[in-house]
Amino acid sequence: MALQDLTPQLRTRLSRMERAVGWFVLLAAALLVFGFGYYIYHTAQRKGWFLTKAPYFTLLDRATGLRVGDPVKLMGFEVGQITRITAQPPYEPYNVYVEFEIKSPFYGYLWTEGSRARISAADLLGKRELEVTKGLGGTPTYVFHPLRQVPLEELRQLPSPEKWKLAEDIYELDQANILVHALTPLSPEVTARLRSVGRAEVWLLDIREERKFMTAVWNDRAGRYEPYAADSSPYWLRADETPALTEQLEKLVVLVEEALPGIFALTNRLALVLDNTALLTSNFNAVAIDTRPAVSNLAALSAQLRGEGALGDWLLSPDVRTQLEQSLTNANTVLTNVNTVLTHTDANLAALAENLARSLDNLADITSHLNTQVAANTNLLTAISDAIVHADDLMQGLKRHWLLRSAFRTRETNAPPAQPLRSPRDADWR
Repeated sequence: MALQDLTPQLRTRLSRMERAVGWFVLLAAALLVFGFGYYIYHTAQRKGWFLTKAPYFTLLDRATGLRVGDPVKLMGFEVGQITRITAQPPYEPYNVYVEFEIKSPFYGYLWTEGSRARISAADLLGKRELEVTKGLGGTPTYVFHPLRQVPLEELRQLPSPEKWKLAEDIYELDQANILVHALTPLSPEVTARLRSVGRAEVWLLDIREERKFMTAVWNDRAGRYEPYAADSSPYWLRADETPALTEQLEKLVVLVEEALPGIFALTNRLALVLDNTALLTSNFNAVAIDTRPAVSNLAALSAQLRGEGALGDWLLSPDVRTQLEQSLTNANTVLTNVNTVLTHTDANLAALAENLARSLDNLADITSHLNTQVAANTNLLTAISDAIVHADDLMQGLKRHWLLRSAFRTRETNAPPAQPLRSPRDADWR
């Protein structure tokens, strides 16, 4: 049926229905666009897509356990990620070049003194992580103030000279010692020092203005800030590298295998010493037993000498007889103590020898199975590591799928600071 064949009432109702459907479709499209934009905005905010990122690099001996995309940590926070891992040329002293980026505002913690790139073991499967440490002093690695090179004769014409600070270290005439450190406020005294070393121009930072992007990066060799651009070299952080736990375990096994012959030799020597000690104590006991009759005879003789009317009355003086009696008493006491000590020593040596023999048997049993267990564990760890790598690749693929991205949201952690911290040594540098 054609539209013109319908009654006016039906045509009116149909037109209203068409308008309602049109408005519904338009509203649904608007809600869809708004929801998609909201999702993109919060995803970008959570992942830091619009944050300023400062590039850094470090040099390592090996890239074991590190991958592009791995997080970079600072004080427990995830503050960036690894962006590049490449091998160095054969003639370079280091083997691996690792480049990473730190997002705002955490790069404000990285200063020229105290900040390091620490590579440490993350798990038992050979994984390692990169962590940067907070700076303790020096100068910030990146600054956001305009950098200008000003002739020395124009320093007096600068507006608000106290708002300008040196962007370089000023050395003495012999270039051996620093005369004025960077970030020192411009003052007449500083200007006079610059004239004393014959400087014609100087690099300055205009503290009156702070931009949202990085303006300069510190050059350690030149001892000053240099203008930063997209093609500028990243700042270098010295690395403190620790091998993976699997490598440490292998080294420990090698050391144990190398030490076992010495341990066995030492135990054999100890057993021989114990045998010699037991033999010595038995001989000592026999000597003590043989000495007892002589002491008894000596005591009887002394009794005869000291008896009333005996030979000792007229042969020995009273003082000599007293000393003789005291000596005999002391000798008897010493022999009694020696006998007691020898009895306890025999018992203790027997117990010690028994415990030592039991410990040596246990040690031999453990060391005999050490290589077998390590080999088995190494194969098991390799299999688990491969499984985890495949599972991680699968999860990363699922995270990147547009239908499943919302299911892999990262929980919020402690809120980052509102602005970069300043150096503890020079907190008021701005």
